[in-house]
Amino acid sequence: MKVVALLATVATAAAFVPQQAGPQTTALNAEAGRREFFGKAAGAAAAAFLPVAAANAVVDYENVAYLGGSSKVDINNANVRVYLKMPGMYPAAAGKIVSNGPYNSVSDIFNIPGLSSKEKEVMKKYESRFVALKPSADYVIDRINNGLYR
Repeated sequence: MKVVALLATVATAAAFVPQQAGPQTTALNAEAGRREFFGKAAGAAAAAFLPVAAANAVVDYENVAYLGGSSKVDINNANVRVYLKMPGMYPAAAGKIVSNGPYNSVSDIFNIPGLSSKEKEVMKKYESRFVALKPSADYVIDRINNGLYR
């Protein structure tokens, strides 16, 4: 398949190369020119219908699932709105979590100053859903306000 694509590319490129100067006064030369033109056009048309290989996407942030797309939430990088899925967390407890990071471990969230016993209780309820991954500068900046409004 690569050979066919290469040949089609060469045939297409050859169409733009200037012809060598020579006698072009006979009808045979005109006929050969048409054959060459249609041969190159057919090669270009065949190349247009060849299947194109899929592009391999580069994943910018390998832990993107922990930003709200899975059952686990990264307490160092997830936005405050992710905690809406956990009844009792938003806005008070969630706001304190995102405002006081980064954390080395999930248990660090229980040391946030000013936590009420009710907030600690609700955090304990969802503790198994939290992970503390390395903070990423691209996501830490948007933890409190990512610019999405209702």
